[in-house]
Amino acid sequence: MTDFVEAASPHTMNTYGRLPIALSHGQGCRVWDVNGRSYLDALGGIAVNTLGHNHPRLVPALQDQIARIIHSSNYYHVPNQEKLAAKLAELAGMSNVFFCSTGLEANEAALKLARKYGHDKGIDRPQIVVYEKAFHGRSIATLSATGNEKIQKGFEPLVEGFIRVPLNDIAALKQATAGNPNVVAVFFETIQGEGGINPMRAEYLREVRELCTQNDWLMMIDEVQCGMGRTGKWFAHQWAGIVPDVMPLAKGLGSGVPVGAVVAGPKAASIFQPGNHGTTFGGNPLAMRAGVETIRIMEEDGLLENAARVGAHLKGALEQALIGQRGVKEIRGQGLMLGVELDRPCGVLTQRAADAGLLISVTADSVVRLVPPLIMTAAEADEVVALLVPLVLQFLAE
Repeated sequence: MTDFVEAASPHTMNTYGRLPIALSHGQGCRVWDVNGRSYLDALGGIAVNTLGHNHPRLVPALQDQIARIIHSSNYYHVPNQEKLAAKLAELAGMSNVFFCSTGLEANEAALKLARKYGHDKGIDRPQIVVYEKAFHGRSIATLSATGNEKIQKGFEPLVEGFIRVPLNDIAALKQATAGNPNVVAVFFETIQGEGGINPMRAEYLREVRELCTQNDWLMMIDEVQCGMGRTGKWFAHQWAGIVPDVMPLAKGLGSGVPVGAVVAGPKAASIFQPGNHGTTFGGNPLAMRAGVETIRIMEEDGLLENAARVGAHLKGALEQALIGQRGVKEIRGQGLMLGVELDRPCGVLTQRAADAGLLISVTADSVVRLVPPLIMTAAEADEVVALLVPLVLQFLAE
């Protein structure tokens, strides 16, 4: 096998600050680079590899599907589309699904749904409430909804029609929308991912649900990163006992095969009609098989319970080791979606962790993010702690 040499490719656009690692293969929660070095994967492809790597039941199912048909287009019925849509509707307590390929596409479709919902009610310039620190994607519309000026800079003018409010402040939400007849939706992540693992409080979620119902707004919850069992329930908002009107999904839905979805409840299910929205790759037979098999294996193996149990174990161990240490601000999140916030930028920890054999990321400049595969064991969680804690303490002592 050829050794990997760090070099800037002359042919790929310079859009990523990559680590000098090229991964070759994986098994469970471990991956190996092309030089044969192993790593414990606590990043899971950024919350994508739900079933880890080379899962013994997922891989044969995908191989079987590839040998049958990979793509056909939405001119024709795709049987597993209906199967996966029915399952997602059942798990969410909602009714209809549109399939696409990415979280960005799912969020873009949600924004279109909200605007069409407003126009159907006679609102010429619909407005959507979004949140500080939010991240919904990098298309022109989704980066306009995103609450990060660094991501927006250089791509102005931004798309209009967004009202931005702080997290977990119902008074601020009411004040920002008071007397405004153009508001059509409230759009947010249950737990902000790129924004720094910032959870919405359960009581706040219930208050927003009530406000949306009272005002006939769409409640749109971006579960792209925090959904698909990551917190110990199928969707993170279910901890608050609410049901949204629109729910974008992606990342973990296909265990690495690109799958996006917009799940809609009765208020939003019939907004789109033929010609209003579409996709070439969305809902293709391979992606649908990946989604069907991912959920089946998650149910058979009790991975929601595992995510809750191992996540609580991991969070507790990190708290015991780090809370009270100078420079550690907070450890937050739920299930296997955790963030360790430090009091200073800590991007260097991604490389230092990789050097120690651990894959993590740093988001929002100062938050170590852990979103491993949902198959992670308590022993592997202990290994994460054993590798990460000394690196954090050494960094804070510098």
